[in-house]
Amino acid sequence: MAGFKYSEKGLALTKSFEGLRLEAYQDCGGVWTVGYGHTGAGVVEGMTINEAEAEVLLLADLEDAVACVNRKVTVGISQNQFDAMVDFCFNAGRGHFLQSTLLRKVNAGDFAGAAAQFGLWVHAGGEVVPGLVRRRKAEATLFGGAQPAAA
Repeated sequence: MAGFKYSEKGLALTKSFEGLRLEAYQDCGGVWTVGYGHTGAGVVEGMTINEAEAEVLLLADLEDAVACVNRKVTVGISQNQFDAMVDFCFNAGRGHFLQSTLLRKVNAGDFAGAAAQFGLWVHAGGEVVPGLVRRRKAEATLFGGAQPAAA
């Protein structure tokens, strides 16, 4: 698999759905979060950061998702498909991405089937979350369902 980089279009997608929050908050799953969806042991109630710090955290967090998608996708894909999967991996988590039918369908070359999988990942805390419905629709639209053009 070629080593894709996350595009500006992908980064804009992630930023638009994560939103920028400079003071720590609990997300819909109860996880302390700051910046553009940054989580971890260092994120605690009352924590504040600035916009430049949020950008640094986001780019560092995205490196894991970029590496994961580059490493685990074994077939040719387009930049848009890569970007959609990176956003999904970032948001849903590497573990969910690695175990997903979405990844299995991509690696089997079933791009239409893979695109349909995004819409199944819309729950948090056992409830359908409207923001996740919108995000998965945007990811699926970006991903498309067609075989990428031969390089």
